[in-house]
Amino acid sequence: MTTPLDALLPALSGLGTGLALIVAIGVQNTYLLRLAVSARLGVVAVAVAVCALSDAALIIAGVLGVGAVVERVPAALLVIRFVGAAFLLTYGVLAARRALRPSGEAIRLDERAAEDGVPVSAGAGPGAHGLEAAPASRGEGVPPGRAGLGDRRPGGDPAGPTMPAAVLTMLVFTWANPHVYLDTLVFLGSVANQQGVDDRWWWTVGAVAASCLWFGALGFGGRLLRPLFAKPLTWRVFDALVAVVMLAFGLALLLGA
Repeated sequence: MTTPLDALLPALSGLGTGLALIVAIGVQNTYLLRLAVSARLGVVAVAVAVCALSDAALIIAGVLGVGAVVERVPAALLVIRFVGAAFLLTYGVLAARRALRPSGEAIRLDERAAEDGVPVSAGAGPGAHGLEAAPASRGEGVPPGRAGLGDRRPGGDPAGPTMPAAVLTMLVFTWANPHVYLDTLVFLGSVANQQGVDDRWWWTVGAVAASCLWFGALGFGGRLLRPLFAKPLTWRVFDALVAVVMLAFGLALLLGA
């Protein structure tokens, strides 16, 4: 008969392994953080759910043995690799463009924070983030592609990423990355199956919990950084870092690293 301690130990092992694998600077985490500080709460919640559910599906599939099938179909991973590389390189170039040609991201952030009831302006001096200044006319000062697909309301008012655009982008970042299949399907699946018949599913519960905890903390906790991102300079630095991450991962995929 399985005791609570018998279930707890493999679950904690899965939790630790999952966190060790997922807590890293990557394209998925970087994009989720960007949504956390710039998008509405509903968009962030759905993005967190997409990440957590995708990880859970991949981990469970790995435990069920799908990882062994993936290893036998290298052509599929090759196609995914080139698609993912193209997307990452494109997004990296757009991020570099945002860093070099900043616009009213901080103003849009204040508008969305006001709608969400988040006082990001507290303690900021006049002109620190654009609330005190008269906003530009509709569409003025926002270069094409500045905030990503779906970032304008009908009529030209700037807004955060729409729900479909954010979900589609997150799905591509998650599923068009061949490393996610190697890390989650193959690696986590094989480690889970090494735990034995009785313990592997408790280990899987811990690994899935790690994904939920991490993405939840990053998505909802990242919103606490909004006061920092009320400054245009922060956006330029962040977009420069995003460009480095995206271009580095894109080149790594393209070169087969």
